[in-house]
Amino acid sequence: MLTKLEALILGIIQGLTEFLPISSTGHLYLGRNLFGLQEAGLLLDTMLHVGTLIAVFIFYKDEFLKIIRNPFSKLTFLLIVGTIPAVIIGLGFKDYIEDISKTGVTIGWEFLLTGLFLWMADSAKNGYKRMDDITYRDAFIIGSFQAVAILPAISRSGMTIVAALWRKLDRETAAYFSFLLSTPAIAGAVVLQTKDLISGGGEQISLSALLVGIASSAFFGYVAVKWMIRFLKKHSLKPFAIYVWVLGLVVLAFQFTGKL
Repeated sequence: MLTKLEALILGIIQGLTEFLPISSTGHLYLGRNLFGLQEAGLLLDTMLHVGTLIAVFIFYKDEFLKIIRNPFSKLTFLLIVGTIPAVIIGLGFKDYIEDISKTGVTIGWEFLLTGLFLWMADSAKNGYKRMDDITYRDAFIIGSFQAVAILPAISRSGMTIVAALWRKLDRETAAYFSFLLSTPAIAGAVVLQTKDLISGGGEQISLSALLVGIASSAFFGYVAVKWMIRFLKKHSLKPFAIYVWVLGLVVLAFQFTGKL
């Protein structure tokens, strides 16, 4: 049974790692294994994603109000175009990805791959594009990188930030658009997981523990979004690359010795 303390810790992990470029799904997999909660997966993941979705909606409330008032704006279509690749990959490879996510057999290698992309991103020259300069082609390419992050330990925020930097977005705008683009992806994941929960039944997790997890995920998700946008404006992604490289090697070592 999931305790409130475990829910709090997992909520913190989800909130921070959803928006720091180090993979929330990979960290949640490790967190659940640490607490022996492998069977708590779907319901817990869904509710923690609800928390990060709340964080994004709060942070981008002005943008979403604009979309509601003008649903046919350029921003609306940028988000639609950027989400198409993730929808195609997510629906087309759903069962395959779920099998990989359950076993975690590839997450060590995926952490290493995430680190490689983050390190390479710093070779991109300083971009000049702001939000108004983003094209539909930019959105589709950035969204295609987001689709790759359907693998458990490939960082969604990391891949989209990397793609945005390569498409000449300035560093602050790269993070800003990356997190804004995460909204349809996270919302879609919540919808799909909720559908699976309804059809397959739910795990036995107390309401109070779930509320603690949602609240901590929302709070720390909001903190992570705000901090990361400011951080990337003046700092390198290389510290995150080093972190996921070290983590990936540790995971591979534990898998090799049969301890994970």
